[in-house]
Amino acid sequence: MRIVFMGTPEIAATCLRRLCDDGHEIAAVYTKPDTPKGRGHKLTQSPVKELAVEQGIPVYQPTTFREDAVAEELAALQPELIAVVAYGKLLPQRVLDIPPLGCINIHGSILPALRGSGPVQWSILNHLDETGVTAMYMAAEMDAGDMIAIKKTAIDPMETSGELMDRIAVLGAELLSETVTAIGNGTAVRTPQDPALVTYAPMLTKDLSPIDWAKSRREISDPVRGLQPWPVATAELGGTKFKIFRVEPTGKTTGAAPGTLLALTKQGLEIACGSGEILCITQLQAEGGKRMGAADYFRGHPIQI
Repeated sequence: MRIVFMGTPEIAATCLRRLCDDGHEIAAVYTKPDTPKGRGHKLTQSPVKELAVEQGIPVYQPTTFREDAVAEELAALQPELIAVVAYGKLLPQRVLDIPPLGCINIHGSILPALRGSGPVQWSILNHLDETGVTAMYMAAEMDAGDMIAIKKTAIDPMETSGELMDRIAVLGAELLSETVTAIGNGTAVRTPQDPALVTYAPMLTKDLSPIDWAKSRREISDPVRGLQPWPVATAELGGTKFKIFRVEPTGKTTGAAPGTLLALTKQGLEIACGSGEILCITQLQAEGGKRMGAADYFRGHPIQI
């Protein structure tokens, strides 16, 4: 099938590679413009662009689809289907109308739950035990199109959003492959989303980072997992601000006030949280330092308990 692919991050590159491996004709790739990164502000290509260049696929990086010339350029490619995975741009209706087989999207949640830009992270932040990927036909409203198929997966209790994203990428690539085949065979179904079940997954911000130790064990540990690799949970311990990368349950309880530092063990720093539970901070990073085990850090930087 002749396909135009649109996407930007690593999850999208995984899906693009699957389409290439399946032998589809990728007429072009659309991805976000190169972005400056690092101290030298060097322009960096997206993972999707890197793969497209490697595969010899033409790359387009428009800033908008609202210009006539951009839409006409896309139409001239004559795609049978447009496949979108984490592109990061809304497509106007005139773009959605270009391919005769439609525009499809692979979304990192079980729709209609968690529409938006951060579904994988919010599946953990919302304390879910299960998530998945949904293939859908695109509509003008974000993530609101008819669903084609869903694949589900359990969320590991200690899994970070970065680790879950890696698994979602593989699951999404499988679903995209199956969906394109179904569309080609004329067997793809359309299931409207139930508006009553819609929830949202907005962009993450650093406002989510500070830990509230008065919350329960899971209400603390899930954000620590869900906010990785960005913006990462934070806490002030002994007057020093830290990024907190891992906390683990101890199975112990205490009558101490939430946030009280209780003990430094071989595993890490034990701290009181809500409902009398005790958590152990096992991995952290001080400002200006490197990520390391909490027990190792505090052996070199004693903290008053």
